[in-house]
Amino acid sequence: MKKIPICLGLFAMVFSTSCNTHKQEKHEERTFVVTNPVYKDTSITKEYVSQIHAIRHIELRAMEKGYLQNISIDEGQTVKKGQALFQIMPNIYQAELQKAKAESDAASIEYQNTKLLADNDVVSQNELALSKANYDKAKAEVSLASTHLSFTSIKAPFMGIVDHLHVREGSMLDEGELLTTLSDNSKMWVYFNVPEAEYLDYMMNTQKNEKEEVSLLLANNKVFNQKGIVETIEGEFNNETGNIAFRATFPNPDSILRHGETGSVLMTIPLKHALLVPQKSTFEILDKRYVFVIDNDNIVRQKEITIGAELPHLFVVENGLSENDKILLDGIRLVKDSQKIKYELERPDEVLSHLDMYAE
Repeated sequence: MKKIPICLGLFAMVFSTSCNTHKQEKHEERTFVVTNPVYKDTSITKEYVSQIHAIRHIELRAMEKGYLQNISIDEGQTVKKGQALFQIMPNIYQAELQKAKAESDAASIEYQNTKLLADNDVVSQNELALSKANYDKAKAEVSLASTHLSFTSIKAPFMGIVDHLHVREGSMLDEGELLTTLSDNSKMWVYFNVPEAEYLDYMMNTQKNEKEEVSLLLANNKVFNQKGIVETIEGEFNNETGNIAFRATFPNPDSILRHGETGSVLMTIPLKHALLVPQKSTFEILDKRYVFVIDNDNIVRQKEITIGAELPHLFVVENGLSENDKILLDGIRLVKDSQKIKYELERPDEVLSHLDMYAE
């Protein structure tokens, strides 16, 4: 009876060894897909965090002291140029204007009488000049009082959108007090900072008198439906960040963009003769990027590479590879450094044409 378990144990060991050997042979017989890096002219899309500003954004402040009699608009309302927004009680300023006009009329009469006397040599020319000066002063007082009165009616200097109201009807206003802000959103200025190296690439690659077209990625991860134009670059670099500010102008016909929004400017940058490898052929160890290169003896060698840019499914390689290298395309988790493998070489163009279909 004791022989039976021993025999069963020996059989299990033999069967297990046989299965392991079979699996190992099957693993060794696997054929891997290998390809070459390839040089191509392409482009990348750079993303820059941006601030969105209205083309005109101003503060509306009270030019006179007084009681706020009326507010004619509401927050977020679109107003036309010249439309009345706020009314300060004008009574005092109207009275001052009437007083100034009366004094001007009196000065005018006095001047006319003095002129008549001067023409008949009754008074001197100096007295006539003094009377004329008093009359001119009175007219200036009328103009000043009229200006003060006009400041009690606050109107929109341009078509725009009214922001938050900082006062309410019945408020006592001081001179210079903030009432609201007004934004002209017909066009938007989008500011973004560019590092020095990328600024130099931009200046060297952009033709004179040509304006770069850019897109705007909004906070909801959707691209704005209008294209922008890079119109200006500031004159100095920021010494602390090493960046320089660009400004792109975007039309805003549907008033989607508002002053103070954030987003990301998307700028397409051409790359000439860039060395491309599939992203899936690379792996990362301690923040360094590697590929498996197959040598002339079909031995896998781990090799570090430097990535210059990232494209969909592709990396642009700056250092570490040449177009004659053979790199492992799939199965990178199934091989080890210095392992000998069997492989099939697939042309780079074939790999690129259906790259998104590959799966580990």
